Amino acid sequence: MPSLLRATMGDLFCGAAGQIIGNTPLTGKLIAVKDNICTIGFPTTCASAILKGFESPYNAHVIQKLEGAGAIIAGKTNLDEFGMGSHSTHSVFGAVHNERRAEGGPLSAGGSSGGSAVAVATEQCWAALGTDTGGSVRLPAAYTGIVGFKPSYGLVSRYGVVAYANSMDTVGILAADSEIVRHVFDQIRGYDASDPTSVRPSTLERIYETVNSRNANKKGKSLRIGVPKEYNIEELQPVVRSAWLEVLESLQAEGHSIHSVSLPATKLALSAYYVIAPAEASSNLAKYDGVRYGNQARPKGVSENVLFATTRGDGFGEEVRKRILLGAYSLSASAIDNYFIQAQKVRRMVQHDFDRVFAMDNPLLSKRSGGRVSEKVDLLLTPTAPSTPPTLASLMSRSSVETYGDDVMTVPASLAGLPAISLPVPNESNHGEKKRTSPVGLQVIAQYGDDDMVLEFARGLEKLLRSDRQ
Repeated sequence: MPSLLRATMGDLFCGAAGQIIGNTPLTGKLIAVKDNICTIGFPTTCASAILKGFESPYNAHVIQKLEGAGAIIAGKTNLDEFGMGSHSTHSVFGAVHNERRAEGGPLSAGGSSGGSAVAVATEQCWAALGTDTGGSVRLPAAYTGIVGFKPSYGLVSRYGVVAYANSMDTVGILAADSEIVRHVFDQIRGYDASDPTSVRPSTLERIYETVNSRNANKKGKSLRIGVPKEYNIEELQPVVRSAWLEVLESLQAEGHSIHSVSLPATKLALSAYYVIAPAEASSNLAKYDGVRYGNQARPKGVSENVLFATTRGDGFGEEVRKRILLGAYSLSASAIDNYFIQAQKVRRMVQHDFDRVFAMDNPLLSKRSGGRVSEKVDLLLTPTAPSTPPTLASLMSRSSVETYGDDVMTVPASLAGLPAISLPVPNESNHGEKKRTSPVGLQVIAQYGDDDMVLEFARGLEKLLRSDRQ
């Protein structure tokens, strides 16, 4: 049943599975959806010419869940082609423009979920879905001044989400505040038998047992907040560093304790990501050949034996072609040991670093991380991006490596599959300094499965930031 029709039927209507459901926090709310999530009634193009005009015959699992809760799918949002980009500029429909501007012109909306972020920031919808592979929900949230949440990998079904890098792709949520994020997350989380990467009920029970055990042993409401020294990089803009310090001071004044921690493998995380993600993408996108999937190019005078190359060359944009080539090379017999295997080893090192500093043990592992709990932390607080949003014009002169560097703060949590949320820091400064003209986002990261802790802390931090402004 179309969403708009269902919205006129009041508080009781048929859900996605035909059941009668009542009023929920999502009833009648407009939800925008990133255009790499399958929807009935809307094209699903992934912002690529090779999928132009494609309409999915089924809804993604998350869409079924949203419509079952009474939400209205408002439309599809622009993105970087197949989710490959950090600024939502690699799209067949053109670049996404941030509503904020600078002297040099419109600012970047971040990527790859830039369209979803702008839809929320401009109040075109109540919330939006995006996908986060290496920061594609959190970076746009930081650049547009809204909230962006990436759940723990596997807690939200990927069924019906067009794959970029399977081992990291996660459906994320963008909204004006964390309370809205929680309402949406509560509806779309849970096991889905159609998704082989969905966390099974037995594992979910173990996660909840671990979280409940931690909560039972925790005394008081104060938290141990970790500050990774590897995130205080030379490239960090002063305005971002000052916002980070201001928030840490406010949290300390509220009774939380701040602790310096070290995550040594963080320095290698970005390089590992840009080996693993393109490798998985080259495999995933092999099916778009104009025969099995995708629009077929039919140029005159071209023999059939080069039809495959012509179709992919015309259908894919420059950034996608570049990542396919990178991925295919890193998986080749001559390079796989030196690149892909080494990157996977780095990924495990990144995960181990996080397990070592968090007080809660990783519920997916049988072996405990070791060390004294008194020396560990409950959460990590870092910048979401090393800088405020650049102008779209300035991106034209950047190299690919410089652009990839915008993901340096968000990639580690993605490699480890951890829950992370980006929160906007108000433009006003606590110390009476000059008002910031561009949004700054701070990122909260927690142990795997501790998503509720992330959202609860985010809600408290939002209240604290609002009180500091008064």
